[in-house]
Formats: sequence, structure tokens, C-alpha cells
Amino acid sequence: MPDPADMRAAVKPFERPFVSASLFQLASSVGLFVGACALMYWSLQLSYLLTLALAVPTGALLVRVFIIQHDCGHGSFFAARWANDLVGSLCSVLTLTPYANWRRQHAHHHSAWNNLDKRYSGADIYSACLTVAEYRSLTRVRRWLHRVPRHPVVAHIVLPPLVFLLLYRVPFDTPADWAKERRAVHWLNGALALAICGLGFAVGFVPVLMVQLPVILITSIIGVWLFAVQHRFDTSRWERQPQWSFAGAALEGSSFLKLPRILQWFTGNIGFHNVHHFAPRVPNYRLETCYRSVGGLREETPLTLRAAWSAIGLTLWDEDSQRLVRFKDVRRAGV
Repeated sequence: MPDPADMRAAVKPFERPFVSASLFQLASSVGLFVGACALMYWSLQLSYLLTLALAVPTGALLVRVFIIQHDCGHGSFFAARWANDLVGSLCSVLTLTPYANWRRQHAHHHSAWNNLDKRYSGADIYSACLTVAEYRSLTRVRRWLHRVPRHPVVAHIVLPPLVFLLLYRVPFDTPADWAKERRAVHWLNGALALAICGLGFAVGFVPVLMVQLPVILITSIIGVWLFAVQHRFDTSRWERQPQWSFAGAALEGSSFLKLPRILQWFTGNIGFHNVHHFAPRVPNYRLETCYRSVGGLREETPLTLRAAWSAIGLTLWDEDSQRLVRFKDVRRAGV
């Protein structure tokens, strides 16, 4: 791996956001999303199958809005903190994700990702994992309880909507002394109640449910899948504290997910995840240029969609072989 200090110096120029680019991305992304939602409401008079079909691009546009909120949380979308916080909070009404609460918890992810000695409590099954030895030490019942929520269908289809619709409504895992972050959850709930009531009285509460529910289902599934596969792949690495480094976790524990150009646009370039982890202050619209300009960031073997799909079951870290493995790999070993 190249000298991290040299890479930091090379990346630094790309951390400056362009106000015009940020404003254009904000206006176009939110504008297209609102327009797509309006088209879905109009389509209800024609066919609900058409409405559901339109939910796919509309949900993808909401992923793009979430990337803007994500950038604001890292302080990378605008130079001014107040502008990031204002836009991030407004985007949260669309994404259903409490801005200040998510921002602080996500910062912990960046500071301790891939560190086996600084794992979270395990509530976030997408950014923490057991080692094979730890899994083997569990009773049969606890192994089963550990496997069920990590089954691909449960983890990537059932749970994501529940996280966005239900868990983000309650600061269940927010420390008591995070007063600002806890208020953000309640502020968002109040804003959502007003927005739902306003839409409901304008177009009807049933149409609101028929349009907004499939959109958030699609957005949450896409978003959570992106987050998971860019951290769990065949060549990903986890380290103990003595061997862990910020640069190593970013470059060896986060992937460059090579997407078709249209999907790259919808996902706000977040596929350049190794760049994002190494330099989270780089705005999303500069990630690709940064990737191509700084040699140490370029991946010889990018993660393809096919490889990402096949890696979806990687859930345990084998400290002996130094690789991620599946539950079935452990069972084959006679456990």
C-alpha cells in the first residue's frame, strides 16, 4: 500500500466542494424525485401495476437524495457546517432517516470499521460480524438466532424497510447523553406526521400509502444492499487493533463497486467506496475524478455486480484463513 501521508496530500484538493455543483445536484435530485412521485400519484388512475413499476426509478432517485444527506453528514456537500446541517435535515424528511442521529452513529462506523476489537454491540448486522471462533463458541440456539437475521432474504429484503419505517422512529440504540441526536429523531417524526397529514388531506391517505410505501421499500432495500456489499466481499479484511489502521481499513476493507453508468448516477458514485472511506470529505460528485487521479486508490480488480451478488452470504471472519466465510463453510468444517 502506498504511503498514506502521500495519498492524503494527493486527495486533499478533491475535498473542496463546488457550491454550483452541490446546488445543481440538490435541485435536480430532489426535483426529479418529487416529479417522479407526482407521476406515480397520477398513474393511480390508470393502473396500480404502472404505479409499482414507476416506484423502481422513484426509489432509486430517493437513494440519490440519501447520498446527498450522507455527504452533508460528513460535512462534504458544502463548506459551511450550517448549510450541510440544514440540507441534511431537510433531506431526512424524504429519506425517513433522522439526520443528526444517523450522522453521529455513521461517524462511529468510519472510525472503527473492520476493527475486530472495536465492534459495535451487534445491533447493526451490516457493519459488524463474529469471528468463526466466536460463532463456534455459541450454543446451538444462539447460533440459530444469529443466523436468522443474517439470512440474505431477511437481511436484505425483510429488515431494511423495518429499519427505515420503524427503528428510525425510536432512538432505541442512542445513548442517553446524546440529547441533540435524540431530539433529531423526535423532530423528524413530527415533520413526517405533518407531511403525511398534508399529503393525505390533499390526495387521500390511501393513495399516499399506495405510492410512498413501495418507494421506501425499494429505496431501503437498494441502500442497505449497497452498504453491505461494499464492505463484505471476497477480498475484504478485518484486523485486530494492533494491526488496524484507518488507511488499511479504507483501502482493503471497502470496495470499488463497478456499476453501469446509469446506476452509478442513481447511487451518487457511492460505488467508489474505498475513496469515500479514505477521504470522507470528498463530495460524491468528485469521487470518480479523485479515484482516477490518485494512483493508490485505483483497484486492479473492481468488485463487479456479479461478484457482489455472490458475496452476499459472507458473514463470519475466519482469523485462521484471514477471509470472510459463509455459515455453510463453517458447517462443512464439522461444526
